[in-house]
Amino acid sequence: MKLRYFIPSLLAVVASVFTGCSEDYDPTYLDQIQVSQSYVALNTNGGSTNITLTAKGAWQFEKVIKVTTKDAEGKDVVSYVETPAWLQVSQLSGNAGETTLTFSAEAGEGRNCELKVSCNGQTQIINIIQGVATVSTATCAEVIAGPESKTYRVTGVVTKIANTTYGNWYLKDATGEVYIYGTLDKKGAEKNFLSLGIEVGDEVTVEGPKQLYNGTVELVNVTVVNINKSLIKVDSLSVAGEKVAAVALPLEGGEVTAHVTCKGDGINAEIPQDAKDWLFISAVTSNTITFRALPNTAGDRSTTVTLKTYKDGREYTSQFAVAQAGAIIDATVAEFLAAEVGDTQYRLEGVVTAVYDRDNQGKSFYIKDYTGETLVYRAEGFLDSGIKVGDVVTVLGKRGAYKDSPQMVNGSCVLKHAVKAVTIAEFLTMPDDKNVYYMVTGKISSLLGSNGKENDYGNLYITDGTNELYVYGTYAGWNAQGDDRKFFIADNGLKVGDEITIIGYKDTYKELVELCQGVCFSFKKAGE
Repeated sequence: MKLRYFIPSLLAVVASVFTGCSEDYDPTYLDQIQVSQSYVALNTNGGSTNITLTAKGAWQFEKVIKVTTKDAEGKDVVSYVETPAWLQVSQLSGNAGETTLTFSAEAGEGRNCELKVSCNGQTQIINIIQGVATVSTATCAEVIAGPESKTYRVTGVVTKIANTTYGNWYLKDATGEVYIYGTLDKKGAEKNFLSLGIEVGDEVTVEGPKQLYNGTVELVNVTVVNINKSLIKVDSLSVAGEKVAAVALPLEGGEVTAHVTCKGDGINAEIPQDAKDWLFISAVTSNTITFRALPNTAGDRSTTVTLKTYKDGREYTSQFAVAQAGAIIDATVAEFLAAEVGDTQYRLEGVVTAVYDRDNQGKSFYIKDYTGETLVYRAEGFLDSGIKVGDVVTVLGKRGAYKDSPQMVNGSCVLKHAVKAVTIAEFLTMPDDKNVYYMVTGKISSLLGSNGKENDYGNLYITDGTNELYVYGTYAGWNAQGDDRKFFIADNGLKVGDEITIIGYKDTYKELVELCQGVCFSFKKAGE
């Protein structure tokens, strides 16, 4: 998602000092919202200016603002930013009636912006002006060291493209690297980056305002001034003689050939250091380079190969990705926990027992089978699928650790069974289906067999005080097989009167409704 939201107490918007007003800046009156001035001038020495806003309903400022500066030839350069740090507005939203708005900025010049405030479907524009806007031509190092209040023109090579919708990418010159957060198309519109045809390796000149976001220097919603296409380009890729859109080599290894157009002086291939032990160059011709990958005995792996050429002392690049499938080991949780930290991929299946509340991304959770429980840290697919506690999932990832605490990392997650929590009364009315799982809670009303060991598989009855349900098998956890299904009741000292929560499917045998293949989710002994 591209937008970042205002922090209400710290709203910053771009403004510029304007030293006087004229008849062109009379108040603009709408039916639902009015302002005493639609143009606000701030002194270049810093200070505040008040205007009055009158609304017939709830009102609020929009989140994205338009910034206009001047280039070296005096032409307008339009950019869009969200939270410039140098200007403050006293209030972001309000209710019907009259409100005094205060716009404040520290000393500065060459800044202006267009704010939008809305009420009942109508939008009022407020222009903020502080001094004469200029564009500074700079290196990446000068952008990094310079103030946020300026708009910069900088030239560099595209090293990585992070988002192809809004146009988020990295620009590098000989002095450093700057992150580009949003790129406008030729008409000044957002979300049309692909229309520009920018690729990794191209030399690009851009203009845009600087902001600092969580310590990262960014040029925001830049205007593209010039694109100098790279002198080296990967025209196509082939694996085993067949052209492919993306390189996905098999577990056994293999070769990938890059078919290249180069207008520079020679070709150099750069393989990242962490991939040199499994990927190497095997053949080179005037317009192709072939790489060989060794057999993979660990987990999935990938890298990005950079091809380089030079002309007149300048470097040009092009890149392509190589992925290789890895071994996947189907394991129990206990086997996973006993494994070494490494790149081997493990597949686990079990019940989600809890969400890890220390992960601010909300992607981490605990999974349990009949052998144990482990943390799955930031698994892709967890949030999007709507998986919840009690559901049965399959996870795939590597054995990792944090401060000697084992966890699954770099993993993914898919839902196997959505488990619905129901009462005993509700369960008794459900249709028989071995593929639909329920979670039911009740107190143990009867254990079959006078001795716990005689009731090997945990056949029992549970009750809610009114209704009773027969449980055909109660196991320690998901996927228990053979003798691992035995003795859960006796081993845990469960007795009549203890509360238990069980996951299972519904079936009927000789008119007796059963919860079958029960998996104990939790239990609480009487009196605890």
